[in-house]
Amino acid sequence: MNLKVQALPEGQPGIELLTASSLRLCRKSPSVARHILSLALCLGPLALGAAETWPAALSRMPLGTNVTQLNRTNCVGILLRAFQSNDVVKALIFMPGATDEFNFFRRAQADLTNSPASLLDAVSALTNQTLIRATFRPPLLLLHTAEDLLDPVITIKHQTTADKLKQARFVAHGVYNDRDWDYLRLVLKSSLQIDMRPQSYSTDSWHFYRHSFAAWNLTGWEALEATALAGQTTVTVRRKQVVFESDARPRVAPKVAPHPR
Repeated sequence: MNLKVQALPEGQPGIELLTASSLRLCRKSPSVARHILSLALCLGPLALGAAETWPAALSRMPLGTNVTQLNRTNCVGILLRAFQSNDVVKALIFMPGATDEFNFFRRAQADLTNSPASLLDAVSALTNQTLIRATFRPPLLLLHTAEDLLDPVITIKHQTTADKLKQARFVAHGVYNDRDWDYLRLVLKSSLQIDMRPQSYSTDSWHFYRHSFAAWNLTGWEALEATALAGQTTVTVRRKQVVFESDARPRVAPKVAPHPR
């Protein structure tokens, strides 16, 4: 199975096994040095292998359907409903470029060959047969195209409010398929107990993309990131208030191979 993915840097547990005190012992006693080196060689691979990868987590999630093709009529809903709680990935997010491939350009479709298929099979099919790519930005898994900006812009104007949001809890489980800002605003406001702007029915949200993501056990801060990435918005944290605005950063459209004549 081939996955076209981008992985952001993560820590490597188990690498820094030799502490300052153990290094001092090594200088005094060669036998101690040999024992510590042997211990490091034994424990290093165990520590590195302890952390589960996101593909392994998704491989255990059944797609729960007998469809053989993912397309504009079924893909987003099927994948979001299949996403289950796990220790690695807390949200599966379709970014605007990915949903545009289905709903605007109408050119994305992917065949499923494994039966029964897993969520990993579906993501693999998309990344190998369409312009959609997968990037793990811990703890969020982003499905996107080249035009999407993978780093949300969050500006902190009031640190105390930001700290409270990082300790707050979003809903335990949420599935949002093609939801507009007014819907997400009510969920965010209710769960995080903070004023959310723009207000409902405001013209300031007319250019927000509709949101498509599934999430488990997000913090308040992670929920802001997920919403911003799904809706192509920026976030400003003010005193007792969070303001979403359209993200005006330039984008590059994905390159499409020309059809042979």
